[in-house]
Amino acid sequence: MTDDTAASSSSAAEPERASRFAGALLEWFDANGRRDLPWQVNPTAYRVWVSEIMLQQTQVATAIPYYLRFMERFPDVDALAEAPLDEVLHLWSGLGYYARARNLHRAAQSVVRECGGRFPEELEQVMRLPGIGRSTAGAILALSSGRRYAILDGNVKRVLARRFGVAGNPGEPSVERKLWSIAEACTPGERIADYTQGIMDLGATVCTRARPACLLCPVADDCVARLEGTQSELPSPRPRASRPQRAAWLVMAMRGEHKVLLERRPPAGIWGGLWGLPEFPTRAHADQWCRENLSAGATALPGEVIRHAFSHFDYEMRPLLVRCMGRSAALRDVDRYRWYDLRDPMKVGLPKPIATLIARIQRAEAAT
Repeated sequence: MTDDTAASSSSAAEPERASRFAGALLEWFDANGRRDLPWQVNPTAYRVWVSEIMLQQTQVATAIPYYLRFMERFPDVDALAEAPLDEVLHLWSGLGYYARARNLHRAAQSVVRECGGRFPEELEQVMRLPGIGRSTAGAILALSSGRRYAILDGNVKRVLARRFGVAGNPGEPSVERKLWSIAEACTPGERIADYTQGIMDLGATVCTRARPACLLCPVADDCVARLEGTQSELPSPRPRASRPQRAAWLVMAMRGEHKVLLERRPPAGIWGGLWGLPEFPTRAHADQWCRENLSAGATALPGEVIRHAFSHFDYEMRPLLVRCMGRSAALRDVDRYRWYDLRDPMKVGLPKPIATLIARIQRAEAAT
C-alpha cells in the first residue's frame, strides 16, 4: 500500500468523505436499487428478520422461494413460535446452515415469551436473541423502522475495504474494528433504510468479489482499490487451511417398497435436529447395528458414494441398502426413529444430500 493509500485509509471516517460516500450511494440507489424483493413489501421487523437470517450465507435468488413458503406458513412471530421444530426445519430443508432455523425458532419463542410478541427496538436487546449478531440486528432495525444503526455483512465489508483502502483480513479484530468505525461514519442521519439496502445492493451487484464492475460504481472516482489496482487484493482473503475429509456409512433400511427408516440427529453438530439415515464410522459398525436391530443383512448399494462440501470440511457418504423383513422394538422409539413414507412424506427437516440419496435409491429400485 502506498503512502497516499495509507493516508486515505487513516482518514476514512472523516465526516466530509463519509458524507460524500453516502450521498453518492443514495443517488445510485434511487436509480438502480432493488425495491421489489418480497421482504421489502410491508417491511415489518418480523419479515425483515426472517429475510436477514435466510440471507446469511445464501444468495437472494436462492432465498426468495424459501422465504415465500416460510412466510405463508408462519406469517407472524406467534405462528413461528408455536410451530413444531420439525416443521420449521422441513421448510428450511435444502437451504443449509440449519442452525439458522433452530436459532430463528428459539428466538421467536423468546420474543413471544419475554417481549409479548413485540420485536425489540433496541440494538442490545435484539443482539441477545439467538442467532443475531451486531450487523444482523442493525440491518433489521434499519430496514424495518429506519433506526440509525450501521451494518457490516460480507458485502459491506468488501465495499468499504476497497473504497477506503483497508487492508488485512476482515475477520481479524483490529481490521473489523476499523471497518465498523467507517461503517458508523458513513451511515447517514436520514434515509437509513435506503442507505442500508443500497450498500448491500452495491456489494451484491457491482462491487462483487470477482470482476467488480468499477465503471458502474457510484463511488469509483476516489476508490482506493480502483486507483491502486488492488480490487482483487481487498479485502484481504482469509488464510487458506487444508480441508479435513470425513466419511461415514449410512444405512438405508427399507420396509416394503416405499418406507425408509430415518433417525433424528443430535441437536448439535452436522444437520443438528434434522432427520437422516442411521450413520456409522465404519462398515463393520453399520453391519453390527443392522444385525442387532434389523435382522437383515446389509448389501452395498450399487453406484458412487455421495460427496457433500460443508463450510469447513468435505463429507463422503457411503450408503448401504438393507431390506427389513420384521420389526424391532428398538426402532419403535418415535422420538428417535421414524419410518418415512415416500408416497406420503411427513413434514420433517431432511438434509438435501439425504433427500438426494433417497431419490437416487428410488430410481435404482424402479429400474430393477
